[in-house]
Amino acid sequence: MPKCWATPASIGLRAISHPNSARRVAALQKRGLQDVSITRTGKPIIRVQGGRASLGGHTATVFGATGFLGRNFTLEDVHVEGAERIAEAVAKYDVDRFIHVSSYNADKNSPSEFFRSKARGEEVARSIFPETTIVRPAPLFGFEDRLLHRLAGITNLLTSNHMQERYWPVHAIDVGQALHQMLEDDNTASETFELYGPQNYSTAEIAELVDREIIKHRRHINIPKRILKPTAGLLNKLLWWPIASADEVEREFIDQTIDPKAKTFKDLGIEPAELSNLTFHYLVGGPNIIP
Repeated sequence: MPKCWATPASIGLRAISHPNSARRVAALQKRGLQDVSITRTGKPIIRVQGGRASLGGHTATVFGATGFLGRNFTLEDVHVEGAERIAEAVAKYDVDRFIHVSSYNADKNSPSEFFRSKARGEEVARSIFPETTIVRPAPLFGFEDRLLHRLAGITNLLTSNHMQERYWPVHAIDVGQALHQMLEDDNTASETFELYGPQNYSTAEIAELVDREIIKHRRHINIPKRILKPTAGLLNKLLWWPIASADEVEREFIDQTIDPKAKTFKDLGIEPAELSNLTFHYLVGGPNIIP
């Protein structure tokens, strides 16, 4: 089963296509009725050995926009234009399923450019391909994450809201399992999923969990938003290495909100893991932490 990988936007998709219709017809003639499946879009496909659900055709999976992109890209480039290009390709090549991984708090009216651009990306994907499945994960924790490991690091010194931002951190493995199930279930087409953990925390509360596990106390200095935000914005433009951005400072003042109309882990039959049960597991052997 052919696969391709790319990184222009944070999107996962399943494509089932048949460039050679004559070959498909021949395959239909040679196989029994039990080997033929009809997709949600009404296209016949052949069951073959191996692969997800053992379906013939092409599989394309696209992931990215995790923050490892070069500094030549703006949030608009990645979250909106990247999503638009992929959605156009999905529509052009008659892709069967398309899952767009967005973000919690995606909102066109948000004071955060990150959240605004995420909402515009959702909108453009749905406008081009109405059956897009939209996924909004909460802040993720797991191996080499940017939550536990950032709080455990010595460089995470400055804050602007006394670390009072509140959210439901979610296990990266649970999100991966949810995405896999969505790809297998055509009933998730056109749906929006909010994927979040079972417990609400402030960043300060998570920092306390981390400090207990690493047996160290990481110091955090609170600087007023009116000072830290423009300073972070300037330094982010001048320095080439990753530092806090002005928008990250803005997001410290925005608590996570859940769309009550969206589906959740419960609709997929998944019980998400609780952060405090896995904190030690993911900090063991970390670069600055537990040996």
